[in-house]
Amino acid sequence: PHAAAPSILALVPLLLVEEERLHPAQARPCCLPHKTPCGLQNPIAHLVRCSSWDYNFAMPLIDPGTKAPAFTLKDQHEQTHRLSDYAGRPVVLYFYPKDDTSGCTQEACDFEASLPRFTKSKAVILGVSILNEASKAKFAGKHGLTFPLLADEAHTIAEKYGVWQQRSLYGRKFMGIARTTYLIGTDGKVARRWDKVKVTGHAAEVIEAVSALA
Repeated sequence: PHAAAPSILALVPLLLVEEERLHPAQARPCCLPHKTPCGLQNPIAHLVRCSSWDYNFAMPLIDPGTKAPAFTLKDQHEQTHRLSDYAGRPVVLYFYPKDDTSGCTQEACDFEASLPRFTKSKAVILGVSILNEASKAKFAGKHGLTFPLLADEAHTIAEKYGVWQQRSLYGRKFMGIARTTYLIGTDGKVARRWDKVKVTGHAAEVIEAVSALA
């Protein structure tokens, strides 16, 4: 008997891997609801990742005790940051949905106001969201933010950390960043994770967790 043909869903992971191998640095505006660059040139891969099918292929969140995934992203000054740059230091890696929205502004300003306390522990704060470096520069300039805001335009790092998730607004489902904070210890492993972050009081809670690492 002839072998059964593989289903299209079975081929999806291979399709996405091959697409990112061929076009690792390319991005184009997405025609689907989240309206961010998806980085995929193959129309089928584009449809799979950015349509409702994508909801079935969300990466899991990183659990405490697990090695934090490596990343390389540029900040508001177009300076490149790698996780390896901060080896041996605590890293507060916080993901926020969008630049210059009310909740994201409060969260960023609270971290900015708390910088001296983080500095005592030699901890670094890195904010990560979609939109480009220019958007990050405008956001930082408007609110006096001095720590790095990293541009994850194609949401590649958000996916690695499991925060690129299905969201809903006014009954419309779409993919976006779920407000999440990771504390990465000096050993490069996730020490703690905060899901569905409530902005008020969050910076103070993270400071306590950083202090507890010592």
